[in-house]
Amino acid sequence: MEIDAKRMTLGFVGTGTITEAVVTGLGKTRFRDTPIVVSPRSESVAARLAEANQNVSIALGNQDVLDRSDLVFVAVRPQIAEEVVRALRFRPSHHVISFVAAMPLDRLLAWIDQPLRLSQAIPLPFVADLQGATAIHPPDEVSNAVFSALGTAVQVESKREFDLLAVVSSMMGAYFGILDATSTWLESQGLPRAAGDAYLRQLFSGLAHAARSKPAASFDELVGEHSTKGGLNEQVLEDFRSFGGMAALQQALGRVLARIGPVEGKPC
Repeated sequence: MEIDAKRMTLGFVGTGTITEAVVTGLGKTRFRDTPIVVSPRSESVAARLAEANQNVSIALGNQDVLDRSDLVFVAVRPQIAEEVVRALRFRPSHHVISFVAAMPLDRLLAWIDQPLRLSQAIPLPFVADLQGATAIHPPDEVSNAVFSALGTAVQVESKREFDLLAVVSSMMGAYFGILDATSTWLESQGLPRAAGDAYLRQLFSGLAHAARSKPAASFDELVGEHSTKGGLNEQVLEDFRSFGGMAALQQALGRVLARIGPVEGKPC
């Protein structure tokens, strides 16, 4: 769907890290001139966005965001979501996209108390640079148009599928933790930290490029392409498996899924 960006105003309730990333990314797309209204909290982030983007203004409060917007992004922490949403007066014409983690849409809709269009998305910090993928549920033309402009939009039909994508988005810390552990090992062997960090950044950037450049190849096929039979890459992968690395990762993902919440009839 082609959205006429000039005919809409985007509003953000909640001005944290993800809002900053989304608004920053939108400034690099055809939405760069679309009016955007952000809530005054966090004050520093709101001020930074308004200073960097002529199309961004700071609202007087959350209700002012809604009163001035057509497409509303709810980007608050789950702990305060009910308090914030219940206090707002939505219009039936509003289109709402929720960033609230692990929050069922039916619960949000009950708090909103209006028969409006509602979807949820998981934008990640990389959207600031028009990189990465954003999960969307349920499939929604407006959400897809916005997040396709910010990188790749992945639309899924069921909450279960959306939850599974939410689970793997929790691997960011583990990814950088692996890099940190590897760099620490290199340093312990005598390599200067700066040299190890520089090498690892480019090595893993190259691997990400290899995966993106072959979208039809399975990850198992990519393993084969990057692991010579009897070679060092194969050895490290087999050691990682035998020392419990794969099992630990899958157990960690299962624990996240259980925390997000099981779907009836589906074990975690």
